[in-house]
Parts: sequence; C-alpha cells; structure tokens
Amino acid sequence: MADSPENEDHDLKDYKFYHADMEAGFADSLDNDTPQTRHPAYRLAFRDEDFLLREELRPVRFQLELLKPTMVLDEARVGSTLVMYGSARIPPPESTEAALEQAENLPDDEALVVRNLAAKAKYYAEAYRLARMVTEKSIVEDGQRQFVVTSGGGPSIMEAANRGASDAGGESIGLNIILPHEQAPNPYVTPYLSLNFHYFALRKMHFLIRARAVAVFPGGFGTFDEMFELLTLIQTGKMKRIPVLLFGKDFWNRVVNFEAIAEEGTISKKDLDLITWCETAEDGWEAIREFYCLKDNGAAGMDCDA
Repeated sequence: MADSPENEDHDLKDYKFYHADMEAGFADSLDNDTPQTRHPAYRLAFRDEDFLLREELRPVRFQLELLKPTMVLDEARVGSTLVMYGSARIPPPESTEAALEQAENLPDDEALVVRNLAAKAKYYAEAYRLARMVTEKSIVEDGQRQFVVTSGGGPSIMEAANRGASDAGGESIGLNIILPHEQAPNPYVTPYLSLNFHYFALRKMHFLIRARAVAVFPGGFGTFDEMFELLTLIQTGKMKRIPVLLFGKDFWNRVVNFEAIAEEGTISKKDLDLITWCETAEDGWEAIREFYCLKDNGAAGMDCDA
C-alpha cells in the first residue's frame, strides 16, 4: 500500500532527518528578514562560500575534491581508464602547414620551435587513433566500462584523446585544473565527465586511481611530472604495475637520458623495463592487449601464460 502523509512516519526504510537540500529550501522560504538572518554568521555552513574558502577549511576542500570525481565516475560506471598525457602545444596535423608558413617570418629561434612542434603533429594523430581504437572496442566487464579514455581536458594531445573517443561514438573524461591563465575544457570531453580541480595532487590521484594503462606523448613540465610520479609509484611498489607507454623514443631519449640514470646507479637497470616504447596506436593497443591477455576485440583471453 502506498504511503500517505499520515502513515509515512511509520515507514521503517524512510530516512528520518530532512535532506540538506530540503533544509536549504526551508531556509529560503522563511519570511524572516532581520539583522540576524542577514548576517553571514547565520548562513548554513554548507552554503557559505566565504566560510568554505577559509584557510582552515583546506582539509574539507581536499575531501570534497577527492569525493566528487569518485562519485561522478562511479555513477557513470567507469571501471577503468586509459589515461593519456602529453603536451598542450603540439598542433593537429591540419594546422601544421599554416604554422610553418608563419614561421618563415619569425626570428630563427622562434621559427625552430614552430618547426619542432609541427614535426610532432604526428603524435596528435597517434593519440587520436589510439583513443578511437580503444573506444571502438567498447570493453565492458561486470557492467563496468573499461579503458575509458581520460585526458587532462585541455588542448593538443589532450584534445586528440577526447576527440578520438568522441569520433568513435564513445564518452571520455577530462580532468581539468584551474590555472592563472585560462584553460577551458576542449569541446570533445563528455560534458558530464568534465571535472575541474583546484589541487594538482588530487587531480593526479584521480588520473591514476582507475588507470589500467597510461600513454605518455611528448610534453613539457606537466607531462614530465605526471610520468615520473607514475614511474616512481610503480618502482617503489606503492602502485601495482600497469603498462606505461612512452610514444616518441627519439624525443624522450633526447630530453631524458634514461640509460645514463641507470648507469649512474640512481635507478636499477631493470627499472627501465617499466617503460614500453611505442610509435603508433597499434603499438600501444598491442602492449595493453598483451599485458591483460585480451583478445584483439578487448575480450578476456583464455590463457594468460600462453
């Protein structure tokens, strides 16, 4: 029998306290305009932005920034992710011709930078292809979506990742961050999976909590930071091993001498095995497929040891 107003209080399953949104509604509905009610001290704490932004509330903001993305991704049935790191400056292939033409009128040092970035447009293409390839496989296990493409939500390599997933007809995640200069989400991020962060540390945590593979394309300080933290977590045993796919061996060996670090003894030679070198989207998918013993369509393999 449906509950009526007179017997709803006797429902054993009913929550006996009013929810916060209802309490907020009660506060709004009160015709009670006095000096006391107008004062900021009277605001409900959870609706008082001045209070929430106080220095002492940083631990609460940390907790909120950990909890909100977790809840959003749980509700979206995201079981695991393919995280894609890379530069915010590499142009898409269709823009290189115009960029190179403009470079002819620049000083030599600036023209060199433009040409170097244009030469890396191939990695935009490979990031796009990898994201599209994995998304098209639509891998689902136990009702959870697997290898959902995730980027930092910005331009260039990040855009290529979200764009590839979008063009495959799938959804993708963008973990953006507030910066002093504007970084708006790229238009290919799925809107309800477009998340924004204040804390770099919590953003990086969310990148890796669900990651089952990470593809790292040429990039700058941010990409280095994310890549080396991931390698450190695996090297030290704080995180179980996952495929770490480095795209562009020539680039990486030019800017980081991995062999020299091992020769100096500050890492072990075997630590270099944490890296899988890739040049194409096919290389990346094959490494993921072999690591997880997947069939080419993403289904679980029959024999991991074969």
